[in-house]
Amino acid sequence: MTRPLRSVELVLLAGSAVSLVTGIVFAGLDDVALAHAMWAVGTFPVLLALLVSIVKALQRHEAGVDVLALLAIGFALGLSEFLTAAVISLMLASGRALEAYAQERARREMTALLSRAPRHANRFEGGEWRRVELDAVRPGDRLLVRSGDLVPVDGSLIGHAQLDESTLTGESAIRQRSPGEPVNSGVVSVGVAFEMVAAASAADSTFAGIVRMVQSAQRERSPASRLADRYALWFVLAALALAAGSWLISGEIARALAVLVVATPCPLILAVPVAIVSGMSRCAKRGVLVKGGGALERLAQASVLFFDKTGTLTGGHARLVAIEAGIGTAPETVLRFAASLGQASAHVISEAVTAAARERNLPLSLPTRVDERPGAGVQGEVDGHIVAIGSYVFVSSLATPASWCEAFLHRLTYEGASAVFVGVDGSMAGALQMADQIRLETPRALRLLKQEGIKRVVMLTGDRRDVAETVGAMLGVTEVRPELSPADKLAAIQAARREGPVVMVGDGINDAPALAAADVGVAMGARGAAASSEAADVVLLVDRLDRLVEGFRVAKHTRRIAVQSVMTGMALSVAAMVVAAFGFLPPLSGALLQEIIDVAVIANALRALRIRSTAMAGSLARSDEDRLKAEHVELGPVVGQIRELADKLPRLPGPSVAGALANMSDLLAHKLVPHEQRDDQEVYPDLARLLGGEDPMAAMSAMHREIFRISRLLRQMTEAVPAGGPDADSIREFQRLLYGLDAIVRLHCAQEEELFHTLAEGA
Repeated sequence: MTRPLRSVELVLLAGSAVSLVTGIVFAGLDDVALAHAMWAVGTFPVLLALLVSIVKALQRHEAGVDVLALLAIGFALGLSEFLTAAVISLMLASGRALEAYAQERARREMTALLSRAPRHANRFEGGEWRRVELDAVRPGDRLLVRSGDLVPVDGSLIGHAQLDESTLTGESAIRQRSPGEPVNSGVVSVGVAFEMVAAASAADSTFAGIVRMVQSAQRERSPASRLADRYALWFVLAALALAAGSWLISGEIARALAVLVVATPCPLILAVPVAIVSGMSRCAKRGVLVKGGGALERLAQASVLFFDKTGTLTGGHARLVAIEAGIGTAPETVLRFAASLGQASAHVISEAVTAAARERNLPLSLPTRVDERPGAGVQGEVDGHIVAIGSYVFVSSLATPASWCEAFLHRLTYEGASAVFVGVDGSMAGALQMADQIRLETPRALRLLKQEGIKRVVMLTGDRRDVAETVGAMLGVTEVRPELSPADKLAAIQAARREGPVVMVGDGINDAPALAAADVGVAMGARGAAASSEAADVVLLVDRLDRLVEGFRVAKHTRRIAVQSVMTGMALSVAAMVVAAFGFLPPLSGALLQEIIDVAVIANALRALRIRSTAMAGSLARSDEDRLKAEHVELGPVVGQIRELADKLPRLPGPSVAGALANMSDLLAHKLVPHEQRDDQEVYPDLARLLGGEDPMAAMSAMHREIFRISRLLRQMTEAVPAGGPDADSIREFQRLLYGLDAIVRLHCAQEEELFHTLAEGA
């Protein structure tokens, strides 16, 4: 509702209220004629507004209950029931004003986005910074963003920046961004001024796309509103029939007037739009942009969910998952050589390798004499050593393959992973296993979606069958459909729609057709393709899949509140109509009663603004989450050494076994065990308070006890190893314990990281 229309509603409310009160004053002074005149004067503007509303509804081929209000006021005036007419007018004016206020409040989160749109940019031209219109910015322009300014267009940073991205993501945390990182339009600079290079025009930037989506969402009417109109038509006919019947049977036209009074305005025209817009507003506040009320309602009714894999269920980018090192070479050395050389490459895999080394705080050297062969690998010099990284074919042409290479390549095939092989001075030093890992929040999101009523979860992907089925088995999806083209995905969605409403979640350009075909298309819009965001009905502005759960939850609760409000309001109105038809409810009292019903209906519909987004008692500070994850990164080499020792234990000379086991026992005693003890005593109590419940960390603490037990058992067995080394049976027992410890620690760390991510501030 625009501001002029809101002003009209307020004027109507004020005028009807003043005329009613003034008429009552004159009636108290026994000037009945002047009192009637004042009540009539206050009634006519409302009557005119009703006529305008009815004409506009008829032009849209819609029917509503405004006709009942018109008849009620007309009957009242015709019967010289001026006070009743004035009260009905005040009731209608207050209801319209209250509805306007409710919708305005509900739209606040979405409309705020439009008001913050940037208008200008500071562009470097002619050796100075000049203020230019936003439409004049082109890709490649050098821009300056001052403290407090909104980033005008999408681009990449030249310097460091501190950004408040809450406008787009709903998360209030300040983000530190480094040179070269992408930055989206619409975020706010909260640090010192920084420079950036524009990557898109204003019209093609993220913020402009979101503004278009919001405008579209605010224009679209909900199917529930149209459904309410159809109910309203039957309600009008029933009310007219009851009014006419009571008049004909009793001969008292006042009864017909009373029936019409309590029949209008029906909660149908108030509850549904207020609840739907409130639900959309609640979603927007949490970074879930729903483009229309129709999408919100279809989301509430869906029971079949299709997911793209890459970038949706998984992170969409490779991460280091394991390091294979040759005999005599430490895993950290392999990673340091690869990351040092990788600094000179812009390939995404090289960037992932470099990021992994920095996470582990490894000192990197500056590479020289770098020669990159696109699609194959990179060769260069690091600290006086000739280093080559890349595919097996590329590196093996420059370095002698090692004995472990064949088994490693087979393992990559089984696990559907990729690898960066590392050659140093003509020898294969090791390899880095890379994989697109499942998002931390994905398992929990799928579990919660099933709780919200999703019956089938189907994964669509273009990946190989073995890779897709491995991911599907890990996540417990209902069905896996691998090796699909965009056309295949589209056909799968179209076929599934015959069974009921279908939701499709994706992030890439190749997902756009399927998103458009689904009853509800959901795009991972935080870093996904613009095409998928434009084709989708719902856009997740936060790069977290569990926000979709909130969208489902809000949609279902919103629909429940809307239906509840409509049914309750209609039931009360029908009951009042029946009472009025029998002559027990005078028109004036009926008008007051209907006003109470309308206020109650709107207040109930506004509950959609307060739908709980999470059942947790609190959140983990972002700094604490980063610290806890960093501790796991530091623990990574220890976990790697457990598996490495278990693999090579049978090949070690007898006298060396005792020393290797003793070193491992010391490593566990000084690194792993203290870390887990500190978590159990200091971290878990805080997490338990955030989760709520009596003992929510019991299962995680039990894993700590198992880690302590195995570590202690290994130390005791190591102390009993003879100088010449253990026998074959003892070797197998050591391997069993080491492999078991490796599996438990990896699973435990993965569970903790999922929990940290779930509890993170702003999640």
